[in-house]
Amino acid sequence: MNEVLQKLANLQYIDSRIDELKQLRGDLPEEVLDLETDIARKEARLSNLEEEETNLTVEYDKLKLDLQSSKEKIEKYEDQQLSVRNNREYDALTKEIEAQKQVIENAESRLKEIEKRKEEIVPELEEAKEELEAAQEMYDEKSKNLDKVVQSTQDEEDELLKRRKEVEEEIDDRYMRSYKRLRDGLNNGMAVVAMDRGAALGMALPPQTQVEVRRKNKIIIDENSGRIVVDQSFFDKAKEELSI
Repeated sequence: MNEVLQKLANLQYIDSRIDELKQLRGDLPEEVLDLETDIARKEARLSNLEEEETNLTVEYDKLKLDLQSSKEKIEKYEDQQLSVRNNREYDALTKEIEAQKQVIENAESRLKEIEKRKEEIVPELEEAKEELEAAQEMYDEKSKNLDKVVQSTQDEEDELLKRRKEVEEEIDDRYMRSYKRLRDGLNNGMAVVAMDRGAALGMALPPQTQVEVRRKNKIIIDENSGRIVVDQSFFDKAKEELSI
């Protein structure tokens, strides 16, 4: 049983150290992902505005050509009216002239709308570019910080994970199931705790329980938290053997 308790303490020591390394990274991974999403949104907005500006320019140029074409047609139809032979031809030309005038009116109205929108889109484009640049700068900074933290902790974490696998394979399945159940159900992940001056995590243990913990011959469960309580010497040995 002494060996089982030592392996459980070893496993808890490794898991606690891995938790500490992950805490060093803090919210950086999530922040980097959020910034990537934000950048994608800002890039899409900028792209849409640029596309809109291009489409407006193309439409504006086309309307200008249509406008010129309609004016030329009106001049031609008006010249033709001077030489028509009957009212039917005159009326037909009049309808064509009115149709072209309507085209001109619609084109001029749309041209004004485009001019107004193109004026509005300039500051929107500038704002979109500035927001994208700011988001990109923040992303670069956060990403760089995350890379530094990962680089400084990755080797240790990889070695700990390797050792964890070795320790886990040496522990009986029933004890591993209990350990995992406890660890998954606790906020701080401390399934195995050391008895310190007659207490476990600051909670005093009954005298009889303290005696049993010191005997190191069976698994002791803290009745208050449900955690496995072991003698401090197990964690001291784990630190000595597993520190990287």
